[in-house]
Amino acid sequence: SGGTMASESEAQRALQYEQTLMYGRYTQDLGTFAKDEAARLRLQEGDTPRPRRPSELLEYTQGRCAPCRVCALQCQRFLISKVGEDWVFLILLGLVMALVSWAMDFAIATCLQAQKWMYGGLDTNVLLQYMAWVTYPTVLITFSAGFTQILAPQAVGSGIPEMKTILRGVVLKEYLTLKTFVAKVIGLTCALGSGMPLGKEGPFVHIASMCAALLSRFLSLFGGFYENEARNIEMLAAACAVGVGCCFAAPIGGVLFSIEVTSTFFAVRNYWRGFFAATFSAFIFRVLAVWNKDEETITALFKTRFRLDFPFDLQELPAFAVIGIASGFGGALFVYLNRKIVQFMRRQKTINRFLMKKRLLFPALVTLIISTLTFPPGFGQFMAGQLTQKETLVTLFDNQTWAKQGISDEFEYLGILEAWHHPRSNVFITLVVFILMKFWMSALATTIPVPCGAFMPVFVIGAAFGRLVGESMAAWFPDGIHTDSNIYRIVPGGYAVVGAAALSGAVTHTVSTAVIVFELTGQISHILPVMIAVILANAVAQSLQPSLYDSIIRIKKLPYLPELGWGHHEKYNVRVEDIMVRDIRYVTLNCKYRDLQQVLHSTKMKNLPLVESADSMILLGSIERAQVGALLSSQLSPQRRLLTLRQKALSEDGHRLSDSSIRFQISTETSSGSPARPALRKPLKPALKRVPSSPPDSPPVGSADHTGIALKSLFCANAATEPTEAQGTAYHKAKRVRISIVEEMILGDKMTPAEILEWEEQQLDQLVDFSSAKIDPAPFQLVEHTSLHKTHTIFSLLGLDHAFVTSIGRLVGMVTLKELRKAIEGSLTGKGVKVRPPLASFRDSTASTTEADTTALHQLWDRHQHHHMPREAGPGGDDDDDTPK
Repeated sequence: SGGTMASESEAQRALQYEQTLMYGRYTQDLGTFAKDEAARLRLQEGDTPRPRRPSELLEYTQGRCAPCRVCALQCQRFLISKVGEDWVFLILLGLVMALVSWAMDFAIATCLQAQKWMYGGLDTNVLLQYMAWVTYPTVLITFSAGFTQILAPQAVGSGIPEMKTILRGVVLKEYLTLKTFVAKVIGLTCALGSGMPLGKEGPFVHIASMCAALLSRFLSLFGGFYENEARNIEMLAAACAVGVGCCFAAPIGGVLFSIEVTSTFFAVRNYWRGFFAATFSAFIFRVLAVWNKDEETITALFKTRFRLDFPFDLQELPAFAVIGIASGFGGALFVYLNRKIVQFMRRQKTINRFLMKKRLLFPALVTLIISTLTFPPGFGQFMAGQLTQKETLVTLFDNQTWAKQGISDEFEYLGILEAWHHPRSNVFITLVVFILMKFWMSALATTIPVPCGAFMPVFVIGAAFGRLVGESMAAWFPDGIHTDSNIYRIVPGGYAVVGAAALSGAVTHTVSTAVIVFELTGQISHILPVMIAVILANAVAQSLQPSLYDSIIRIKKLPYLPELGWGHHEKYNVRVEDIMVRDIRYVTLNCKYRDLQQVLHSTKMKNLPLVESADSMILLGSIERAQVGALLSSQLSPQRRLLTLRQKALSEDGHRLSDSSIRFQISTETSSGSPARPALRKPLKPALKRVPSSPPDSPPVGSADHTGIALKSLFCANAATEPTEAQGTAYHKAKRVRISIVEEMILGDKMTPAEILEWEEQQLDQLVDFSSAKIDPAPFQLVEHTSLHKTHTIFSLLGLDHAFVTSIGRLVGMVTLKELRKAIEGSLTGKGVKVRPPLASFRDSTASTTEADTTALHQLWDRHQHHHMPREAGPGGDDDDDTPK
């Protein structure tokens, strides 16, 4: 029995082995077979050696130096492969940005010091002091505006709105070039060196992104992996974090802030890239400060010394909450005021026309007004006008209390703190005047056409507001709120930190400003008050106004999708069918070249849908507008016309070419007009050329089968076989015909304009050959019942700019960013409906929605049973009246 079982198992194994022969043999003989086959091919080639690359020649060179050359070659390959690693790119990016940031800070500090030197050297004459105080920033701002306008106007402004749009997938030309980089760096240095209330955080994000783009372009010399679009987007996301990190020496807050202001959805795989590059950049930035003897060691930029044993009393939390709520209203007011100033300049046609002619007049006037009001002997003495932004923050974060702490105890103002002390007014009046004046000055100054940001001015205003509340609390409770025997006086500097984080978070709609504050001050003793104030400020500001960057996006009309925000619950009940455009142009599979011409003239769509026919409207794919234009220009090209002329001349002489050579030549010439794949250049005879065998007006018999073959030939063209000998002969004949065409072009076109027009009319009446066009067989599609909220999520996550709407495979409409944006803003035009369509009220009930969907599905199933291919109903509605047979 054991022998019988063994024989049965061997028989089963033999049977299984024989069954595997159907699918191929997986044995070790494959390697031997490959070697034998390679040897046979080498013998067939004869004496013609296979061309080798220099690296291969080095690898197989005989001689004494061969091992050294091979070792050197391997080291070279290893180094080139390591250049492609992400960490090398990120280290280079962080190093370059740290050097740029340190050099710019040094140049800005030098400019500000020069202004103070000029002001201090003319102390004998107030008029000369005023002239020096006003002329210096006006010249710098005017130079910055003119230089930027001439070299690269794209460098104007913050740069974060543009980066937010670019990271979404929209291509903005000239925003990441070397010319824009130079204009941004020089223009920003002059603008900040003038002492105007401008910031550098937004422009640094743009500068870091340009560094990343230029580094990718440089390192693409070592390998093609840097030309990958997805990789470039990932590196741009890391560069945004580097920009904030090297600006404030705050790598953690920089990464979080860049995620909040530039990304709707963030890929976690980019998280380590941002942290790595931002940390390295911030480290080098602070090391350079130590190397330049500016600092003794690596410390925070605005080091504070708040007490840690008792940083604040719990009863102070309501005051911190008040700071957060007031900062929310203040941030919304700042965004509103900034937008209204820009809109006023644009809507007043007289002012706008005058400023367009005199481009440098507006920045010069704004600088003149602001510098006049901050003149220290003048009105500037009531608002600490002689302090720079950095000095202002240092004084506002001061650990001492400025208000009177007792009957005979008076605080002594020393050093730069003297700017806040005025003999005829107290510190409260100075802080109030500073806040009010700097508020509108910053809102006005950020509209100047120079590279500038608004984060730092808002940060300083928030710190001043927090300091005002803190000083008021210190004056109200001179011995502190704590009731125990120990006296813990209130620290107004902590209130300043809370106010700075709250107001800047309200303007930018971010929470990460809290982390930036902790890294700037080097303390987290006030972590709870800061988080409470920032969250409350965001809650108030987001319900009133968009963020400053979204506001700029709306002003510049950048192609960006706004957020749904709060109070948009009705968006769940609005569907794609309520907002889509139904009347769209399309291309049919059996269309003529004349139809392509009409489509190009009637629409500006970048991607045209390709449908089976006008009756069925089955969506087969999409074709780019450039491809359609290439097909049309190739059909009407002078080369093709000269080829026809040459063939006509040869036919009259009795020298007719064979069908294969003519077919191959036409395929070759038409494919040269459009960027086709190599496989499509082979002499295929796809079904698209066989479909129009019947007259164009009458539908071909068995069109469904032909369509299936045509689709297979369109999307599966890689299955072509190698050219045969006959096709090789046809190729040589076609080559001779091409030479003849060149000769004919040299001799000149003998056709008259009337004959050319007649020939073009004949060509336009021919059916289109799509074999040489690149067709996307899977364009993004939505169904009619997709909600607006889900559509917004899909568009934002995938970075789409359009999507086709289908119903059981039939094309029924199209949704673009324009329709989606108008639907969210609630202002659809005549092509769509309002956000709350009349029929939407019937969808509030879940049961009714489910019942309606079920009924629609039953109807579609019945139609599917009656019709093999779903088609549109006829004009008379006969398709709906069919009865089962």
